[in-house]
Amino acid sequence: MTQPVLLDVSKGVARVTLNRPERGNAINQLMADSLLDAALRCSNNPDVRCVVLTGAGKMFSVGGDIGDFADSSLGTGATLGRLAGTLLQAMTLFASMKKPMICLVNGPAAGAGLSMAISGDIVIADPSAHFTAAYLGIGLTPDGGMTWLLPRLVGMRAAQDIILTNRRIGASEAADIGLVTRVVKEGDLEREGSDVADRLASGAVASMGAARRLLQDSFGSGFASQMDRELAAIATAGESEEGREGISAFLGRRAPDFRRASEE
Repeated sequence: MTQPVLLDVSKGVARVTLNRPERGNAINQLMADSLLDAALRCSNNPDVRCVVLTGAGKMFSVGGDIGDFADSSLGTGATLGRLAGTLLQAMTLFASMKKPMICLVNGPAAGAGLSMAISGDIVIADPSAHFTAAYLGIGLTPDGGMTWLLPRLVGMRAAQDIILTNRRIGASEAADIGLVTRVVKEGDLEREGSDVADRLASGAVASMGAARRLLQDSFGSGFASQMDRELAAIATAGESEEGREGISAFLGRRAPDFRRASEE
């Protein structure tokens, strides 16, 4: 049986691939369960320093497998609740892990596929990618963190437009409005993704984890309380092996070896 999610770890980079290309990487319960397992493995494996999430084939993900949950004997509501709940756990783990995540959007992303596609710290898109909220077109509401992510990435007005009108956002517009980090030339997605992943995996990963938490918390903080968080984080980083290595390398005019520092 073909695995619905592939996980490969090499040189500190975990590559998570949605693997139902014949169904546009539509998310059914088996895929959601496999994605949660991959998230657990990535989050808890100290050898993983960076995570890359992408899709197999020509699509990133069309979202939930509508035919699968519509035909469920449990009823649509119960089936959707279980599916969305599993996806919630997976996305929460990816968001809270103490290492960066890159999303390589290799093609169209819709519904929960859009939620997953924009969840990375860095999101790189192929020119063929486009993005659609999709939910209201079938009388459903967003999940996978879409209503949290979109307003923070593109602003409330643009988020309302994307979700309520259900319009398609092309790759170029997605970059212009901040939905993705950048769009690469056709054929360059894998090379660019590998370069960025290698660079992040060789960097100060623990400090990256602290920085991504600070960024996530910032929208719920006042200025003074956020400054307090920054103060605590930088003091901790200064005493860490990464901090010591980074400062020593700077003073010694050499490149830091953060991989070695994290192993000490």
